[in-house]
Amino acid sequence: MIAKYINKSLFFGAAVFFLTSCSPESIDEGNGLIQPSADAAFTVTKTAENKYHLKRVNDNYINFINSQWNIDGDGFVNGKNEIDISLLDAGTYILQHNAVGIGGQVGGTTSQTVVVPTSDPIAGNILQGGRFDTPEEIAKWSIHTISPAKAQWVFANKEATIVASESNQQAIYTTVNVEAGKQYTIDLVASSKTGLEDTWCEVYILNSMPASGQDISGNVYRSINTWDGCGKSAFGGKVSSVGCGSKNTGVYTATTTGTVYLAIKCGGKTVKGLTVDKVEVRRKQ
Repeated sequence: MIAKYINKSLFFGAAVFFLTSCSPESIDEGNGLIQPSADAAFTVTKTAENKYHLKRVNDNYINFINSQWNIDGDGFVNGKNEIDISLLDAGTYILQHNAVGIGGQVGGTTSQTVVVPTSDPIAGNILQGGRFDTPEEIAKWSIHTISPAKAQWVFANKEATIVASESNQQAIYTTVNVEAGKQYTIDLVASSKTGLEDTWCEVYILNSMPASGQDISGNVYRSINTWDGCGKSAFGGKVSSVGCGSKNTGVYTATTTGTVYLAIKCGGKTVKGLTVDKVEVRRKQ
């Protein structure tokens, strides 16, 4: 009985010692509960025409675990402390950097603006109006009616947005000039503040204008498809990153020289607002 009593006492005392030793006296920046502020400053260095090197200034790995980069609103993605980027089109770009620290929390954000004077002569975007920024750009697009109701594209806020329900669909399209035998890469930015249900959003290249009231079919070059596993929760970024499936390759080989039609077809059971922007077609280098 005495030995039993002693063993219990020793166990209890050890437990109290363990709890006392592991309990912090106060909550500070090192216990994973609070993210201290972190310096997110970074430098931008032009390395060649249309090419830039981004590097964070602070290398304090105590509070600084990794970086997130957002190139002109394409969405924050995890990256290294320095990255190389290409800004292939003339224009003004906003570059953002998140300093990510304890618990994956953002401890600071900074941004810089870069003005690119000229487009890359080979890899520049050959599709006109892909940013929907002005009435002139929007005028380059046409709405293609497929379902008679419950699917509608709207051009507003420098974007194109579709709302759809009950598995109805609608498309928009524009023209682009290509050269036979050349390869082109296709991409765009897409976002939704809510998850989609039984939804598809697909990019096609057509040799002829889509016929009014008829569905669009053929090769798909970019795809967001809930059956393939993407779009079920809120998302935002280039479809090359947020899209999915075997049809999301983005590489098109022109079979003819002249005008082709780029069409974006979206629809679904529940689409509360799927937005597309920055549509691009570039000659593959």
